[in-house]
Amino acid sequence: MAHEALDPAFRRLIDEHAPVIQAGSGFDFTEGPIWHPVDQYLLFSDMPGDVRRRLDRAGVREVMRPSHKGNGMTYDADLNLLVCEHSTSSVTRFSPDGRREVLASHYEGRELNSPNDICVKSDGSIWFTDPWYGRMDGFGIERPRELGWQGVFRLPPGHRPGDEPQLVVDRYLFTMPNGLCFSPDESLLYVNDTEQANIRVYDVAGDRLANGRIFASGIKDSLLPGVPDGMKCDAQGNVWCTAPGGLWVYDRSGKLIGKVSIPELPANLHWGGEDWRTLYVCASTSVYSVKVKVGPRNEPFMRARGATAVQPATVSANGADEALRLDASRCALIIQDMQNDVVMEGGAFADSGSPVHCREQNAIANIARLAERCRQLGVPVIHVHFVVPPDARGLTLNAPLFEGVIDNNALRRGSWGAAAVAGLEPRESDHVVEKMRMSAWEGTELETILKAEGRDMIIQTGAWTNMSIEHTARTGADKGYVMVIPEDGCSTMNADWHNASINYALQNVSLVTGTDAVIAALR
Repeated sequence: MAHEALDPAFRRLIDEHAPVIQAGSGFDFTEGPIWHPVDQYLLFSDMPGDVRRRLDRAGVREVMRPSHKGNGMTYDADLNLLVCEHSTSSVTRFSPDGRREVLASHYEGRELNSPNDICVKSDGSIWFTDPWYGRMDGFGIERPRELGWQGVFRLPPGHRPGDEPQLVVDRYLFTMPNGLCFSPDESLLYVNDTEQANIRVYDVAGDRLANGRIFASGIKDSLLPGVPDGMKCDAQGNVWCTAPGGLWVYDRSGKLIGKVSIPELPANLHWGGEDWRTLYVCASTSVYSVKVKVGPRNEPFMRARGATAVQPATVSANGADEALRLDASRCALIIQDMQNDVVMEGGAFADSGSPVHCREQNAIANIARLAERCRQLGVPVIHVHFVVPPDARGLTLNAPLFEGVIDNNALRRGSWGAAAVAGLEPRESDHVVEKMRMSAWEGTELETILKAEGRDMIIQTGAWTNMSIEHTARTGADKGYVMVIPEDGCSTMNADWHNASINYALQNVSLVTGTDAVIAALR
């Protein structure tokens, strides 16, 4: 079954002739697929049959009957299972030991319609749609509606079970709100409407949505079955939505770039597999799988402790560095702030202790070995340098760090201090990015280079661990990139500051490993 590329960009996401495999069949109507990142299995709902099922290497088995006619499912950052239940009109949470809690069931004292699809933002807030399919016979339990309209809701971080949710859209805008998903950086929320056959997109402003507009419309075909239902965003910001004939894929501008053919009417989809490169599709009586070239948006549950490599886009690991596997075709290496003023004796910041810690880490030699391996494999090497014009124009003095650059006359263009340290000079084939902030992203062409090279995994090295490295890793994770930190390829002013950053902040936004492990894993 050939898929349809309407734009060349589609071929970078999936092979046009990638086989669609029936992973399980014989069900009533499948929905809500979700992949467990630690134990490596797919949960899905057999909704009219009132059963929750598990698909793994041993096959398919029941895990809950009755299941309150559960529909959409996801996990939170603690791997509690969140379920939209049709027969109870509730959003519920199941802890790993099976304990069930009702998180939300009423709004303004009236029962919700039937929560349908659900997603979690990195701040812990839970967002869900509430059409009334679950009050129809078959998909739920036939009964009168209490609200009289269909909305989209949010449960804030720290939500207490039983408290009412926050309505985040106009009450009467949607006819049947269904699938929803965040963009990789969570600045956008997409919501589709099954009956209106469209997708809306909103700007996310804290706990509010703003500037709602049509992202895609006309998602229908008189000759093919299928409607907008489940929807997910990949790591590059493309939106994958169930539609006539299978899945329709839209780029970030809302352009339809391709269609994935599925044998039965599709209802929902999710990424899974050890490398997060298998797309599972729940479609009518079956569950299908198809190999793709892109990973999912990095959701909070995918970074849970013990998850496969923590990063879903391109890393595969089973809790130990020796099992780490990195796809070189998706990697880029950043060497950040490895300049004389930053880490060398005689540099402007030598008194900080930075040169001593750099030597203790053997950071320069480790980075040099890693860079050489990357060049051999065709992995782009990107040098990010802090460079200040002679008159310091454009450098804002809003933080002590930037004031220190001025006070120490540091990192001036053309000076020895601004030059790369010996052994880490840029090669002709390397990229060089200049900045005047801590983060490598702010005001630079870094992301343009990564997009042009087609890279979604970043191996980040350099100085200083608790400042530039941490800032860059945090932003990279928010943007949907996979961040890998070889900690002995990083240094700062002292071991205490380095370890604090490595053991706390960086553990939550990146895979922390060692230079040798990364070199061995690149293939």
